[in-house]
Amino acid sequence: MTKKKSKDKGSKEKDLEVKNIEVKENTKGKKDKSKSEKKSGKKDKPKPEDFEQKYKEANDKYLRLTAEFDNFRKRSLKEKMELIKSAGEDILINILPVMDNFERAMKSMDDDKAKEDAVKEGIEIIYNNFKEFLSQRGIKEIEAIGNDFNTDLHEAITKIPSPEDDQKGKVIDVIEKGYELHGKVIRFAKVVIGD
Repeated sequence: MTKKKSKDKGSKEKDLEVKNIEVKENTKGKKDKSKSEKKSGKKDKPKPEDFEQKYKEANDKYLRLTAEFDNFRKRSLKEKMELIKSAGEDILINILPVMDNFERAMKSMDDDKAKEDAVKEGIEIIYNNFKEFLSQRGIKEIEAIGNDFNTDLHEAITKIPSPEDDQKGKVIDVIEKGYELHGKVIRFAKVVIGD
């Protein structure tokens, strides 16, 4: 019995020694971690000079970006004003030949004492000049007479009884012509519809 007790005591002592070793290793690991955290904490702690440097860099970037945006805004406004100015100038330059034709027509009326053919010819020349000028700028007349009524292109002024059954719902007459600018309706055609 004494041998068994001594064996039990021996195994218990060995178990205690193993546990003590494990506890010591655990505490060493914790100490090592806390030491490394202390060391790394000293390195990660920012200095006031770092903050000042970062502030100066951020402020410099902000000021440059603000100045760049202000320059962009001024440049785009200037370009827009020039575009509006030059667009109006372009239109006026192209209307001048039409004015010349008006003057020629009025002169021919004075010289010929209102000859009908000369007046008609002068007005046709002016009309063709205007029509050509508009087509060069992308303006196109909307065809309406005989076509089905389309609310995207036409504005109905009135309805009248259609002379024929096949003209019901179609445009019979145009009161005012409509125009498109590069496919976009800028003025709807004012039309009379058959009912």
